[in-house]
Amino acid sequence: MQLHSNCPAVPNPVFFGVPNVRLFFKYWLPVVVWMAVIFTASGDTHSYEHSSRLIAPLLYWLFPHIPANTVDWVVFIARKCAHLAEYSVFALLLWRAFRRPQRNYPRPWNWREVGWVLLIVALYAATDEFHQIFVATRTPAVHDVVIDTLGGAAGLFALWLIGCWQKRW
Repeated sequence: MQLHSNCPAVPNPVFFGVPNVRLFFKYWLPVVVWMAVIFTASGDTHSYEHSSRLIAPLLYWLFPHIPANTVDWVVFIARKCAHLAEYSVFALLLWRAFRRPQRNYPRPWNWREVGWVLLIVALYAATDEFHQIFVATRTPAVHDVVIDTLGGAAGLFALWLIGCWQKRW
């Protein structure tokens, strides 16, 4: 990128110059905001007890004779689906930030970049579970890290399928 016609193109650090700040806000700020959303969701207000207080009354209203163990199972499944969804979005936002569009460069699918995105998703999922050690109403679980990483992989797989369908990759 050239700033002036007589200046050579030199890669700029992230915050050196207005164009890079704009790129940060456009591509990386959504990633940081979503990470904050995930971090907040691993607090007390989104614990099993709180989410069951929301889902259970709805289930009992819809199905008055539903067994309690079925309600627990539905709450469990809903919570794990939330893990899949939030980390799918996280992976897609990371993918978008890593692969920001560049003029006259189609950016074919790159499995190495997929690996990096999934590594970051897995590491953030692990730190999220570590954070739950310090929340009294939460319990950290390795299987949640696996579910979160699978959510990221599912989001990227859906993106890959869409790209194949549109013949972009």
